[in-house]
Amino acid sequence: MTDPAINSNIMDRLKSAFGGIGIPTFIIAAFWIITLITGHFVGISVQTLLSDTIRRAGMNGVLVLAMVPAIQSGTGPNFALPVGIVCGLFAVVCSIELDLMGASWLFASILFSIPFAVIAGYAYGKLLNAVKGSEMTIATYTGFSITALMCLAWLMIPFKNPKMGWFLGEGLRETIQLDAVGGAQILNNFLLFRIGRVIIPTGLLLAFGFFSILVWLFFRSKTGIAISAGGINPKFAQAAGLNIDRNRILANIISTMLGAIGIIIYAQGYGFAQLYTAPLMMAFPAVAAILIGGATASRANVFNVVVGVFLFQGLLTTALPVANEIFAGTDLSEIMRMIIQNGIILYALTQVKRGG
Repeated sequence: MTDPAINSNIMDRLKSAFGGIGIPTFIIAAFWIITLITGHFVGISVQTLLSDTIRRAGMNGVLVLAMVPAIQSGTGPNFALPVGIVCGLFAVVCSIELDLMGASWLFASILFSIPFAVIAGYAYGKLLNAVKGSEMTIATYTGFSITALMCLAWLMIPFKNPKMGWFLGEGLRETIQLDAVGGAQILNNFLLFRIGRVIIPTGLLLAFGFFSILVWLFFRSKTGIAISAGGINPKFAQAAGLNIDRNRILANIISTMLGAIGIIIYAQGYGFAQLYTAPLMMAFPAVAAILIGGATASRANVFNVVVGVFLFQGLLTTALPVANEIFAGTDLSEIMRMIIQNGIILYALTQVKRGG
């Protein structure tokens, strides 16, 4: 018989090699593969499903990456991601107001979003320091509140560019087409190539990879290690002379910045920017994605982001059309998306104590 100690040692080495990915992640990966195979047999093109998965993963990747600094600092998953998202959307409309086009519009939007996100992230970090122990609850309501506040701002700010305004009356349209500024899918089409019938949006993946490397390098710097130390054991970190509150604020500034940049990449991928209530629930799929990648509510890394965003987007892209094909005459897509997304979040939050 095999020695249990040897089996335990092998499992520990496998977990270490795969970044601590748990059994649920492998189960979900297996389920995704099964749905891909099922899709082939019900007549859905596997190449199309893979192309959509890669594209959607690239579009959502930076939004999911925004979860890492917040989780590592000890404030938990950033359910206030809409704070960063509205900063990015405000930068988008400012760039359009200046009549910028194409790559100039994209880079200006990213540059404009950074100071907005720094200010908003600082205020949000100060708020979290004042409500320690209730961060996730406060974050959720902060995201809802800022979205509602910006609904008024989109109506009241006196933008004049006809590409964004209503045909009658004041305020900005709910959906702004980016084709008008040459910004639609500008990253998707950059160095695009095909492997068979699978489309690889190189520019989109390069952007995701670039920000992933920046975050990975940051958390290997002195400041990044200090933030992680404060998240793991705040009392010990404070006894070692680390400024926990300042590090939490810095982490949430970075998270807000990534959220702002992430929504710009996301919007150009779809070809339009949505204002008003569109950011309201966008934190939830990002949280679900990083948790499905093996992160917990108290520990996360870039590897969890990469695995999670491809698995989560792959599962949504594949499972929904397959389910609609199997259950012909019904539309289960939205129901299944909510079950998958919120079920993953619920499972992960029940593991907070265990995973921390």
